Amino acid sequence: MSDSNQPEQKKDMLAQLISSLKQERDEIALKIHLGKEDLKDEWEKLEARWNQLNDDYEPAKKAAAETADDVWQALKLVGDELKSGFQKIRKSL
Repeated sequence: MSDSNQPEQKKDMLAQLISSLKQERDEIALKIHLGKEDLKDEWEKLEARWNQLNDDYEPAKKAAAETADDVWQALKLVGDELKSGFQKIRKSL
């Protein structure tokens, strides 16, 4: 893998993670809306993290070529935390 492709690959991987998280988030939101009030607090925490990830992701997506590895790692970490939280809620549904 050449260094010139690395920013583009990271951009694609992050876009796939965001897309996957959005789909899972939407499915869980519908289920929570239809029932499971006991999961609402956990959902609200994850929703705040989701909003923060999106706020951080948009500028990084536009500047992918200049995005530093530490920013990439931070966004990926938040994405992984969200994925884990979504899975936890999904198991409780």
